Amino acid sequence: MSKAYSMDLRERVVKAVTQEGMSRRQAAVRFGVGPSTAIRWIERFEETGSVSPDQIGGHKPRTIRDDHADWLRQRCREKPFTLRGLVAELASERGLKVDYRSVWRFVHDEKLSHKKRR
Repeated sequence: MSKAYSMDLRERVVKAVTQEGMSRRQAAVRFGVGPSTAIRWIERFEETGSVSPDQIGGHKPRTIRDDHADWLRQRCREKPFTLRGLVAELASERGLKVDYRSVWRFVHDEKLSHKKRR
């Protein structure tokens, strides 16, 4: 994952535009950043009064939770299933769009999977 530009650089770009009268594109060339980056920094400064970056990364809550999780637990205990089948059932019956990996992680974490034995 990329790292945010330093606050010093952000402040110098904003200062060049707001106090020295440079255009946003000229400031971008002068400080070696992309024009769209300089434009966004100036917009952020005008809106919030700060050039500090937003949070990068963080926790993303799982899609399968609450009522959907309860339904999926019950469904897995009722009859045999395939993960792709569960993805399709969640989409058609519950209106929840999830991918194969999300369903696999949920089933694995809940220890709902079983091996077929002959």
